[in-house]
Amino acid sequence: MTTQTAVAAQDAPASRTGGRTEGTTAVSGGATGADQPAADRGRTSIADLVVVKVAGIAAREIPGVYDMGGGLSRTIGAVRDRVPGGRPNVGRGVKVEVGERQTAIDLDLVVEYGVSITDVSRDVRENVISAVERVTGLEVVEVNITVNDVRLPDEEEPPVGTEARVA
Repeated sequence: MTTQTAVAAQDAPASRTGGRTEGTTAVSGGATGADQPAADRGRTSIADLVVVKVAGIAAREIPGVYDMGGGLSRTIGAVRDRVPGGRPNVGRGVKVEVGERQTAIDLDLVVEYGVSITDVSRDVRENVISAVERVTGLEVVEVNITVNDVRLPDEEEPPVGTEARVA
């Protein structure tokens, strides 16, 4: 029994690879024919959005991560979360580059005040790598983390759409 894996001439990210549909990565290409084992018949393709969502969910699971994304992204997300029927965007604050067999992930985090940023970053990195590799089968070559803000205990989220009153 042999398993074939789709291999490009170089392991370039999806946006730079000419022969594939942008945003989708083929992680395996099987043989065709009735004489092949059932598990080897056909191809498996993973959309970049899948990697984004898996990484976003895994990062949010770590204690000390308050939110993800930059300031504007979080503001737009807060508006979106308040819209009836709207769902939270688990991919906010996540950027990925996906190649044939590897992926690189960039995360923008907001951490809780008082937690060790290095410990939270390490835990996020480990959890994201584990989840993405387990779910997609892609090798995660790096997870770059940018901490954009610290959530202070006495900070309240400003109500969205409320104008300040001048007395």
